[in-house]
Amino acid sequence: MSGRPPGHGTDRVVWQAAAHLLAYPEEAFWVRLPLIREAAGAGFGPFLDHLARADRGELAAHYVETFDFKRRCCLYLTYYADGDTRRRGESLAALKARYRAGGWELCGDELPDYLPVMLEFAALDPGGAEILRENRAGLELLRLALHECASPYGSVIDAVCATLPPISGAERALVARLSGQGPPAESVGVYG
Repeated sequence: MSGRPPGHGTDRVVWQAAAHLLAYPEEAFWVRLPLIREAAGAGFGPFLDHLARADRGELAAHYVETFDFKRRCCLYLTYYADGDTRRRGESLAALKARYRAGGWELCGDELPDYLPVMLEFAALDPGGAEILRENRAGLELLRLALHECASPYGSVIDAVCATLPPISGAERALVARLSGQGPPAESVGVYG
């Protein structure tokens, strides 16, 4: 990252482009792609090169296989630290409150920790950069998992991470622990 603070205009373009590129590749994805290429092409070169060669159906299948069937490639960032626990519910509620404080209301049934939603918010609201920084360990776990499975989406997460401060020692330790153990789980109401 350069010496500029996160949330600089260039970062916001990267976040907006990444929000689009990490969404399911339906028709709107392809319609907006030329604008994304023009606005943020350099930071997403490897992914955009992949798209130039990709078959639309194959990309959609890869998206589903990667983000819907691989737990380690989850686009819901609180999942990494909170797993399927009550604490995750609290994290989701806190995110919704932060969005509301910024004048945002989520549409549909999308969860507030869905990375494209977080990136969209970061691109348009000054408080969004802090949300991305707070979820830096989850971003790093996602980045590592995408590279491990050789997904072209790894370069999109690389571009996002390049806009943030380097991962701290505490975050690196958390990444190592969560990578080894996986997200926490709890058994509510189950008696043994």
